[in-house]
Amino acid sequence: MSDDIAIKVENLSKCYQIYDKPQDRLFQMLTRGRKKYYREFWALKDVSFEVKKGETVGIIGRNGSGKSTLLQMICGTLNPSGGRIQTTGRVAALLELGSGFNPEFTGRENVYLNASVLGLSNEEIDARFDAMEEFAEIGDFIEQPVKTYSSGMMVRLAFAVAINIEPEILIIDEALSVGDELFQRKCFSRIEAIRAKGATILFVSHSGGQIVELCDRALLLDSGEKLAVGMPKHIVGCYHKLLYVPADKRNKVREEILNQQASIKSFDAESTLPYIHLEELQETAQQVLPESFDPNLKPTSTIEYESHGAYIEKPMILTLEGEQVNNLISGKIYRYTYSVLFTENASNVRFGMLIKTTSGVELGGSTSAASARTSLPYVVPGSIYRVEFRFRCSLNPGVYFLNAGVVGDIDGCETYIHRLIDIAMFRVLGVVENLATGIIDFDCLPFIAVQQKI
Repeated sequence: MSDDIAIKVENLSKCYQIYDKPQDRLFQMLTRGRKKYYREFWALKDVSFEVKKGETVGIIGRNGSGKSTLLQMICGTLNPSGGRIQTTGRVAALLELGSGFNPEFTGRENVYLNASVLGLSNEEIDARFDAMEEFAEIGDFIEQPVKTYSSGMMVRLAFAVAINIEPEILIIDEALSVGDELFQRKCFSRIEAIRAKGATILFVSHSGGQIVELCDRALLLDSGEKLAVGMPKHIVGCYHKLLYVPADKRNKVREEILNQQASIKSFDAESTLPYIHLEELQETAQQVLPESFDPNLKPTSTIEYESHGAYIEKPMILTLEGEQVNNLISGKIYRYTYSVLFTENASNVRFGMLIKTTSGVELGGSTSAASARTSLPYVVPGSIYRVEFRFRCSLNPGVYFLNAGVVGDIDGCETYIHRLIDIAMFRVLGVVENLATGIIDFDCLPFIAVQQKI
């Protein structure tokens, strides 16, 4: 294995034997394999990938796609049916809640037990125990049996142990979905610090936003197979498309994703960059240009959801005077419009929009109604609606993307009737002597330094 590789997975598979009746296990043992009394269930099939040292890689997929199985085998808590795994460095893992905790032991005793399993000596645990206890914030419960803990308290303690052993490889399986907002932010902050020190992180989540925000690259699993590896924004888009597609169209979408992935020749950042020349666009964005429309500024990363009786058409950005533009000026108000053609009946219809960065971070958006009660009650086939959202461009120079979506009730179930990801894009032009930093311009007053008399 190369010196710059932290995790290498080769042709990894996991098969379970499923028995219809308990006695079939006995028959299987007695026949010594001459006859099969079980069905094979492949939780993971021939999965291969590499993670470089210092990378943060996200794994995303529908329930039952094999994400947790994969992490358990990488951690060594589950044996594979085939394939090989290689890791370099100390591994710390946050898998299922309370995994590795003895419910009869106190929190303190479990800290010492888990930390010792992860490779720390008693002296090292003594030196770090106060930091672990402080991070967990469970108070006197540290001296109580873990069986009295809530799920939130358990994951706080587990996370406190994992991040305080200074892991070279940190593996997290949905653990950050538990806890209040303050604790989640605390976890993210600590993960960012661990990343900054050069640790490798493998991260499973159902939250596309977390994958985009935390990860350098992402891997999409479905039905135990690796469908795609690439930039988080693109992989999350593929995941959402697969998640919302009707069951009878899912195989077609899987094939589309696999065919698209086949054109990517290697698992490195250069081969999976977004589908626009960011350097060229951002360089142009720094120039002071007039508000205008550039016909060549078109996204090539558009993802279309399966239609359920509606089609979004003609998305565009207009000035208040009605002029089409995609080179915008920060601080001005614009109109984002699109048309929707309905081909089937639908009720409780709502329209939406969303603005994102090039990396897929969702900056904000809006809907036409806050709830079904205030939505469009009913639409009939053949009707066309023109949708318009007004927004103030409070963004700093850069390139941004727009989504468009229609939600409604079909057969009593609310779903996306049609949705387009990255259907339009725009550039925010540079402004002379712009003092704002970051992505969003909050229109802060300039800082004034006043020398005080001594």
